[in-house]
Amino acid sequence: MKIKKTYSYALWSALYLTLLSTAIAAISYFFIVQHFGVSTVIISILALFFISFFIIQYRTEHFIYRRLKKIYEEVSILDENDFRNDSVTTDIEKLSKRMEKFVEGKRLEIKSLTERDSFRRDFLGNVAHELKTPLFTVQGYILTLLEGAINDKQIRTKYLERANKGVERLVAVTKDLDMIAKLENEGLKLNIDVFNIIELIQNVFDLLEMKAKKRNIVLKFEKTYKSAIYVRGDIEKIEQVLINLVVNSIKYGKPKGTTTLTIDSYNDQKFIIKVIDDGEGIKQKHLPRLFERFYRVDQSRSREQGGSGLGLSIVKHIIEAHNETIFLKSKYGEGSEFSFTLEKAK
Repeated sequence: MKIKKTYSYALWSALYLTLLSTAIAAISYFFIVQHFGVSTVIISILALFFISFFIIQYRTEHFIYRRLKKIYEEVSILDENDFRNDSVTTDIEKLSKRMEKFVEGKRLEIKSLTERDSFRRDFLGNVAHELKTPLFTVQGYILTLLEGAINDKQIRTKYLERANKGVERLVAVTKDLDMIAKLENEGLKLNIDVFNIIELIQNVFDLLEMKAKKRNIVLKFEKTYKSAIYVRGDIEKIEQVLINLVVNSIKYGKPKGTTTLTIDSYNDQKFIIKVIDDGEGIKQKHLPRLFERFYRVDQSRSREQGGSGLGLSIVKHIIEAHNETIFLKSKYGEGSEFSFTLEKAK
């Protein structure tokens, strides 16, 4: 029958004290009382008290030390060499705080691992879905052509064009996945230089002009900038950031709406560049997750608009690689504002 640890501890402590008390009582009776009187007995009792105190103290520390050492060894949270006798205390409150701190640390660690596992599952599911849809589309058109539709010139041209769009979607997803992997595993190598942000934004406007016209969206500056505004950064990467943000504003902006770019002074060292649209906006519940890979506010509409679902995640990586900050403000039904900081050129 297994005996409770504390009972075993109490039993042995009681045995030690009983033996010691018996020995002292015998000595007191046979020698001390007969030779030295009652006062000596009182002194002996006090001596017994102090000796008992130190025995109990030693036994308690030794008992706690052995129990805690076993726990530490089992969970492997400390090197055994770091765990010394003098670190053990009989202060239960102090011990409780230590264990609470340990438990809280493990709880946070488990929570973090759980979130990572959940994120991994979501990510793999999203990747599979993003690749599966265009693959099946391309496969369907090719099979239809192989079954005889290739002989009809009109159908052949139409189906090949649609298949090509599916391939372009696959290429876009693959390229963005490759970039995300490099950003997270190798870090982003930046070629920092001084450039005119006004000129760069105008180049992006020219590049996306036709895309904006298809939805009757006007791309414009908030005001006329009479002189160049110079910033420091990787011009190619910042151009990619602007393209992704402006493309998003075109996709989700309202027809016959506007996308407005503005550059303001953020502080003495930085400018802030804002991309503002007057589209449908984003509900508050979606804002914290908007920069996650493949996260979509409206799954069906997002896929109709195309894209890999990685654009905002890439934007965030590029801006953070510059040691800058990206902001998002949006009000559902009124539009959105994406903004990021860049260092002023000296």
